Amino acid sequence: MTRTPEQVQLELEVEREQLAGAVKQLRESFKLGPKLPVLAAGAASVGFVLAGGVGATMRYFARRSRERH
Repeated sequence: MTRTPEQVQLELEVEREQLAGAVKQLRESFKLGPKLPVLAAGAASVGFVLAGGVGATMRYFARRSRERH
């Protein structure tokens, strides 16, 4: 089954329009703007806690406290 150049051109145009629509949706969904620093701080905090950072930090300070006395 062969396609004519006009058919190929029409298919390409339809795909371009679909791609443009998808790019527009992505751009709109990722508009974080002024919220970005807050989101980054929140993500860092959650990562710290999930990695056991609070317990490790408390053990570190407790150990330093015992070593000084």
